[in-house]
Amino acid sequence: MASNTRVVVFAKAPVPGEVKTRLIPAIGAEAAALLHAALTERALDTASRSGHAVELCCAPDAGHAFFVDCAEQFDCILCDQGPGDLGQRMLRAMQRALVDADRVVVIGADCPALTPQHIKRAVTALADNDVALLPAEDGGYVLIAARRTAPTMFDGIEWGQPAVLVEQRRALQRAGLSCIELETLWDLDRPEDIARLQSLRPPLAFFLPP
Repeated sequence: MASNTRVVVFAKAPVPGEVKTRLIPAIGAEAAALLHAALTERALDTASRSGHAVELCCAPDAGHAFFVDCAEQFDCILCDQGPGDLGQRMLRAMQRALVDADRVVVIGADCPALTPQHIKRAVTALADNDVALLPAEDGGYVLIAARRTAPTMFDGIEWGQPAVLVEQRRALQRAGLSCIELETLWDLDRPEDIARLQSLRPPLAFFLPP
């Protein structure tokens, strides 16, 4: 199998009050932003250790100091997510990556349980499938990998809702793309998820304020 794969990490700038908003009532805006930054750094480290080229796809833009520091620390390419809903932004990033790469993997910064092995298995699964997904426990997914795309592959998906995975399956089927689903993981969106950070190996480099 060709090893020409790009891993694209989608992340927002860690601005207090604008990230991890569902956690703010429990831990406050500042701590939520710090947690988001730590999650983003963990996602980049995971992507880097998968052995593939890494791109950090930034919102609102790649000029934020945090992203610039990440590019230096993890030797990753920076780009802007640009306009549109999540599907439009992911499709644009995937199409751009596949100009130079044979395969593309897109992950977010919300799944600290993701490992380099999960990324490698998704890439391997593309030998026999157009798309590979890692479902999330909340009804979405934490990773999408592809060897080819279709303009309609994200059509009809109501992002942020419990039926995202179901709607994604349907969209891929309508677009004529074969898909395999791999291991289901958890992501960190709700206050009750914070306790699960203690189970991570290696631990997340983040500490809640007293």
